[in-house]
Amino acid sequence: MATSKMEETFVPFRGIKKDLKGRLLCYKQDWTSGIRAGIRILAPTTYIFFASAIPVISFGEQLERDTEGSLTAVQTLASTALCGIIHSIVGGQPLLILGVAEPTVLMYTFMFKFAKDQKDLGQPLFLAWTGWVCVWTALLLVLLSVLGACSIINRFTRVAGELFGLLIAMLFMQQAIKGVVEEFGIPKIEDANQLALQPSWRFGNGMFALVLSFGLLITALKSRKARSWRYGAGWLRGFIADYGVPVMVVVWTGVSYMPVNDVPKGIPRRLFSPNPWSPGAYTNWTVAKEMLNVPIVYIFGAFIPATMIAVLYYFDHSVASQLAQQKEFNLKKPSSYHYDLLLLGFLTLLCGLLGIPPANGVIPQSPMHTKSLATLKHQLLRRKLVDTARQSISKNSNLSELYENMQQAYDEMQTPLAYQIPSSLGLKELKESTIQQASSTGCINAPVDETVFDIDKDIDDLLHVEVKEQRLSNVLQALMVGGCLAAMPFIKKIPTSVLWGYFAFMAIESLPGNQFWERILLLFTAPSRRYKVLEEHHATFVETVPFKTVAAFTLFQTVYLLACFGITWIPIAGVLFPLMIMLLVPARQYLLPKFFKGAHLQDLDAAEYEEASATYNMTFGEDDVHSRTRTPQVDSAEVLDEIMTRSRGEVRHINSLKVKGLTQTPIDDTKPAYSPRISQQVDSPHLNELRVDKIPK
Repeated sequence: MATSKMEETFVPFRGIKKDLKGRLLCYKQDWTSGIRAGIRILAPTTYIFFASAIPVISFGEQLERDTEGSLTAVQTLASTALCGIIHSIVGGQPLLILGVAEPTVLMYTFMFKFAKDQKDLGQPLFLAWTGWVCVWTALLLVLLSVLGACSIINRFTRVAGELFGLLIAMLFMQQAIKGVVEEFGIPKIEDANQLALQPSWRFGNGMFALVLSFGLLITALKSRKARSWRYGAGWLRGFIADYGVPVMVVVWTGVSYMPVNDVPKGIPRRLFSPNPWSPGAYTNWTVAKEMLNVPIVYIFGAFIPATMIAVLYYFDHSVASQLAQQKEFNLKKPSSYHYDLLLLGFLTLLCGLLGIPPANGVIPQSPMHTKSLATLKHQLLRRKLVDTARQSISKNSNLSELYENMQQAYDEMQTPLAYQIPSSLGLKELKESTIQQASSTGCINAPVDETVFDIDKDIDDLLHVEVKEQRLSNVLQALMVGGCLAAMPFIKKIPTSVLWGYFAFMAIESLPGNQFWERILLLFTAPSRRYKVLEEHHATFVETVPFKTVAAFTLFQTVYLLACFGITWIPIAGVLFPLMIMLLVPARQYLLPKFFKGAHLQDLDAAEYEEASATYNMTFGEDDVHSRTRTPQVDSAEVLDEIMTRSRGEVRHINSLKVKGLTQTPIDDTKPAYSPRISQQVDSPHLNELRVDKIPK
């Protein structure tokens, strides 16, 4: 069974050999499993396609502005499609999604500014020089994979991953704000004498850009919460939650065409990118022949940014793969960290020779791809078990026979791997309430009906989280991204202001589930209001770590984050920000234990996302107790959404062992009742810090 942990071994080639051996044994099944899913495979495919394509188009627009047209959305789409297709076919872990990411855009921006200021390089040799950067990066990645550097992935703790995530969110928001502000100015590559660039029209363009940007931002955020809406059928709310963001991009693009009378051309400003077939648009594809024109000093000098990019890709690619195969997903097939890093090296080399920015494993698309396939697996299993349960009830089976029939149907849906003993997780045990209700009839062997076993609700409780592990969805979404190149004339109709709104959406959407961000909010919470944190699901450190320790740890992370963000503003030193992130690994292992207790660090820097249930609520009455104990009917995707974070795509752990140790009654044994008496609730030594004053001031 796959797991995110691995043995630390640094014997050359050992990790690559192990990865290849394990993945080759299940390669055939990777394809047959996806084909057997039929048309249902299109749901996770389209879901991850939109999650990949829209950011890549946005990054292309950002690169087009920052590199003065040297790179555009054509190159970012081509890189994402090419690398995605190759990885999905010959890569080790097919759940891993590759794409051009914001850190890559940032690094290429730094390199362009440097090359432009050099007389021997300039803009004409920028792509040729980045080709040498990619050559050195590829060599370093191959060396890291051969030497087994991925063995230390277990040392990538939450303190580094979440700080990196928050840094990316800040860069997204920075670009969104910068883009909207520039909507009021004159673009560098435009003729200032145009009517649309006159002061009054520039102001009108900027105000309209604010409407489009905030319109996209607000509606996209609302649509992501559609599953919790009170109105609409479950399938409709699920559709809006999954596809509402791309739909909103289309809607606000349509709104941008409303002011047509007496409005000069160029308002609002739209995505500018040459078509792939336009004359001169494909000159970068032959950049390899220009690489020999780069002066020798810059060829060897390319090793410096290559080192930073190699560190960045090593970290980002490995963490994305790690999150895509968390142990809570119950994957059956082996991991492939070493081999995938080796393949990334060759893909980076290929992209450099083609003059396009390389693609690497992306967050949160990779873990959310796994989540969407878990939803698919849940739907396939549920459909089979529902049919089996209805047949058993129609034949007057008792509860034991009903369960055995469903277990047999479940086993038939499992395809054991060729090299493993045929085994599966099996079904969970029946709920105690179901068994008691069957016994209340006086005979446990009596025929069961839906008053005892509710097919629509109880089957969900029997299923573990499992994933439809296959390659088909990955290769199809990569092909669809490539298809966007043919649709470039339509993509160019998207206003740039809509993309800035999407950048802001990605920044805000990445915050929930980031415990670093949650601790920052906790610091700004009034002491008299901190107890309210306990009235809803909360991270376990809230109950186990003193508030002063939480504040000190958060302050350290905040200062470090601001230092990393500040470095990105320095023209030359900005390329060092990946090294700053990697330095957190030894800092966490050797420096922080000198200032914080080991138990506190374990909770503040937990390897997994752990939550505690609400410990008390002072407002529920008896009627609320009964209403909350009812189990509403929800769809499969909604069940999984409730246990997934949005920032990194992690699985939440509601029933934490730490919380069990702090409560008078284990959570599993606690009845779903809500008592107004605080004395009957959690007894933790640090909860009093949050209960300073229950009376609002």
